[in-house]
Amino acid sequence: MPMLFEGHDVEALDEVVTREFSPHSLRVGREEERAPGRFRRLHRQGLALYTLGWGRPVDVAAGELPDFYNVHIPLAGESSVRVAGREVSASCSVAGPGMTLGMSLPAGSDTLILFLPQAAVDNAVTAQTGEPPAAALRFDPGLADGDPAVAAWLGTARAFAQFTASPLAARSPLAAAHFEQVLVHGLVDLQPHDHVAALPAYAHPALPRAVRRAMAYCEEHAGEPVSVADMAAAARVSPRTLQDRFRVDFGTTPAAYLRRVRLDRVHQDLLRIADGSASGTVAEVATRWGFTHLSRFAAYYREAYGQLPSCTAERRPSGKPIHADLPADNG
Repeated sequence: MPMLFEGHDVEALDEVVTREFSPHSLRVGREEERAPGRFRRLHRQGLALYTLGWGRPVDVAAGELPDFYNVHIPLAGESSVRVAGREVSASCSVAGPGMTLGMSLPAGSDTLILFLPQAAVDNAVTAQTGEPPAAALRFDPGLADGDPAVAAWLGTARAFAQFTASPLAARSPLAAAHFEQVLVHGLVDLQPHDHVAALPAYAHPALPRAVRRAMAYCEEHAGEPVSVADMAAAARVSPRTLQDRFRVDFGTTPAAYLRRVRLDRVHQDLLRIADGSASGTVAEVATRWGFTHLSRFAAYYREAYGQLPSCTAERRPSGKPIHADLPADNG
């Protein structure tokens, strides 16, 4: 675990950080009491793991990231992170190729940084689909640590950081490689991204074939009128059996699963509106994916993503805002 830098020279620390990551601008705030900055590399194999504390309040602004993903997990201090020009409400964040990254960090901040090469993420997708993605995955920037699956993934990242200091890490590179696979594949499977529709139903191999067939049907027909009877016909079981199987094996209902698939499609479309690669209103996107009761849709969306859909669709400061107010609920 080499210490790449330790000391009070912020400019020297910035040079080391730039060499490890990518060029960026740095603005140092005033602080009477200065702590030493520390930059340590915990691991570098298929992916890399670092801890970074600047020792001073700083604002960091990176341009579009090249061929890697950065996951920021705060260890101390309350930081503010901006991805693609938009504030990330979650405490932990992920930014990837083609996305800008900005951070405002207090003097006492310390951050665990997971560095994932794009090739590692592409390989995880290829393992599921049989072919590499046409473009780099764009993840939802905020990691919802209130989600048990996300919390477990973050716990694994922290456990990996502890593992790197153990004697086993030095003796067993293969054990470290297993940690890497869990982190990369786990991120692809649990964090919403713009390629989620390409991941096949067999990404859930423990589920019965009937459930997987129903899930695949939802993925393929999410923009069409779909009933539980349609899903059951595709699964080759009765509607009642499908309801029972989803409840026992997947912990949800067929209708709730279809709704989540549609919410994910809406979310990705709104992210494209936000970055200027698509146009439209929230109401148009919601209707396209089968949500006709717009006030209820907004409640579902907020429950899933922690914000209103109109907030997701807001353009970056360089663009024009989207006026996409939803009508009031008329019952």
